Amino acid sequence: MRHVDPKVEEAIETLNMKDGPTRRKLLTGTGLVSATAAASALLAACTSSSSTAAATAAGNFPKTPAWQFWFVNHVTSNPFFTPTQYALSDAAALLDLPTPKWGGSANSVVPQMVSYFNTAAAAKASGIALAAISNTAFTTPVMNAMNAGIPVITYNADGTFVNDKPVIGTNRLAYVGQALFLSGQAMGQQIKTLIPGGGDIVIFIATPGTGNIQPRYDGAASVLGSSYKLHEVATGAATAGELNAEKAYLLANKSTLKGAFAVDAGSTSDLGQALAAAGLAGKIPAGGFDTLGPTLTAIKAGQLNFSIFQDPYLQGFLPVLYFYLYNISGGVLAPPDTDTGLTVVNKDNIAPFTTTSRYQGTSSAQKVVPRPSGAIKAPPATTST
Repeated sequence: MRHVDPKVEEAIETLNMKDGPTRRKLLTGTGLVSATAAASALLAACTSSSSTAAATAAGNFPKTPAWQFWFVNHVTSNPFFTPTQYALSDAAALLDLPTPKWGGSANSVVPQMVSYFNTAAAAKASGIALAAISNTAFTTPVMNAMNAGIPVITYNADGTFVNDKPVIGTNRLAYVGQALFLSGQAMGQQIKTLIPGGGDIVIFIATPGTGNIQPRYDGAASVLGSSYKLHEVATGAATAGELNAEKAYLLANKSTLKGAFAVDAGSTSDLGQALAAAGLAGKIPAGGFDTLGPTLTAIKAGQLNFSIFQDPYLQGFLPVLYFYLYNISGGVLAPPDTDTGLTVVNKDNIAPFTTTSRYQGTSSAQKVVPRPSGAIKAPPATTST
């Protein structure tokens, strides 16, 4: 019996070759050198084919450069943006990219934001996400970045509308965030339902005039008729001072107020405590925006009637995903304007929002949060009132 080269035996066993001319030729060792060479070639082809198939099956994207994205924010340490920062980090990790840079201003100082934006542009960022809280200050910086080939997406605040009417704004690619004026109108409808007879209403706002929250006040005012007397009261960009500002106003006007509301996360989160301090908790309707811990606690305690959710996690995750797709596709996959939602949270639907998770910013743990059981109800459509 002819000697069979070990490489030949390996090829026959690995390939599970059925009886045929090729198998018989290898087994008989006809032309031993050529048989061994053929077996080696077959094994190499098998290994290469298996590796290629595995890569394709996994759906791997092509290897990409380490694209560095930047986020320009107006209140960099505000707890509202904790889930936003988790989200941008999660999206980058999913796409095997560096964690996006985060900076701007701690207290809504627009020149500081412009400076950080220009730093990102000078560093040739692969994409800049901007909270455009000014309708004019970012027009030129964004135009310069876009002209230099740097894609820009706005998030949280778009800076292109006043009272739902277009203004100068910027030539950004897309906006990812809540429809702010419409969300204010939704709050106005809640106020009309809770206080149908009209009267004195206070609406607290951290920084009057800024593009992320002024449209909400304006939206609410647009649906409240002449029977409502609105008072717009500033609480300040620094969260530490908002509670005292609210307490002072409520104590001074407690005899005439029919309702107390807020249009930003910080002012809303302090409102329940401020109402309690003024002896008004549960005695007048109240509500606001976002789902920080104190806000949810106040809703459960009956101090607030509602709060409007806008999903800060999506406002961090989606810009990173959109930048990635735009870069990898050579600009073909242009990002769409994306409304991150308008959900009125109250005692009836508060449960999912009280779950401790990274997606609410209440835990840094990366874990799967089980979906609630039962029927799934679609969120309301965001439409004008």
